[in-house]
Amino acid sequence: MGNEATEKLTVVVDAMGGDVVPSVPVEGAVLGAREFGVNVILTGPQDVVNAELAKHDHAGLPIRVHHADEVVEMTDHAAASARGKRESSIGVGLNLVKQGEAQAFVSMGNTGAVMAAALLGGLGRIRGVKRPALCTVFPTKKGFCVLLDTGANADCRPEYLAQFGLMGSVYARSILNIENPRVGIVSNGEEEGKGSELVKESFGLLKASGLNFIGNVEGKDIFEHLADVVVTDGFTGNVIIKTSEGVAKLITNGLREELMRTTLSKIGGLLAKSAFVRAGKRMDYTEFGGAVLLGVDGIVIVGHGRSNARAVRSAVRVAAQAARHGVVESIRQGIAAQPSAEKGA
Repeated sequence: MGNEATEKLTVVVDAMGGDVVPSVPVEGAVLGAREFGVNVILTGPQDVVNAELAKHDHAGLPIRVHHADEVVEMTDHAAASARGKRESSIGVGLNLVKQGEAQAFVSMGNTGAVMAAALLGGLGRIRGVKRPALCTVFPTKKGFCVLLDTGANADCRPEYLAQFGLMGSVYARSILNIENPRVGIVSNGEEEGKGSELVKESFGLLKASGLNFIGNVEGKDIFEHLADVVVTDGFTGNVIIKTSEGVAKLITNGLREELMRTTLSKIGGLLAKSAFVRAGKRMDYTEFGGAVLLGVDGIVIVGHGRSNARAVRSAVRVAAQAARHGVVESIRQGIAAQPSAEKGA
């Protein structure tokens, strides 16, 4: 995405969100401002953030600091922090989006706190959206698909999943450039009629939704890229994400151990190093920076606490891209076009 397309956009980056603050968020914000031409606002204690910013060459870059008195820790209770720390780097950042001073918010901090603050004290839901969903870009054999919900709603109703399908389709078109995304629902069998009561009832709503619904997808089908948009409840989606991360780590560590076992395997590993690097890039979460909270009235991206600067930089890019493509407005229009029985409050 070039500078011309994003020069008028402003992205807020939570300078105090993540495991290594403020160094990682600040470095990522500087990279984002430099590479994508977006205006960046860093939120956090002004003296602390300015001191970190001074370590980077940011002369001429459209980046500034907006003071926030409080910091939400990773261990803070989500709802309590949203109500009790309204002047945190999260609360202040979301308010800048609400007031129209910025078009998107990025944080690598406490996921629950960001969601709670966005809903309770910040942006609120798009009218008609029953439940916002965390949408994660997920690596597959043929590129990437989007998976939602990945943790915002452990318990769901069929109408929630139908809306997740709509919101995921909007996101896949905007961010992955997929013209007519194929939508599937996670089940324990590919045949219609398989799955829990939630899956079977959601199947009917998705089938009648007007989306490009292809039916059930099993866990293995996600990796085969059978669908571009994979819909499930937040409990199942989070288990899929965490299990996939664990399996990837198991395979990576196992390969490393075996390659270091003998002199011959070490030589083979060196010869295959470029292939391993390419494979790693195909599955690199830092390319998209985090999960987007779809359904709130603004662009909100939440990344891993362990994110590096590249992930923050990528989140800035995706945030600007989502704002430029009007993801929120597209979801608003899609929800408004739904039958009234499927809408939320």
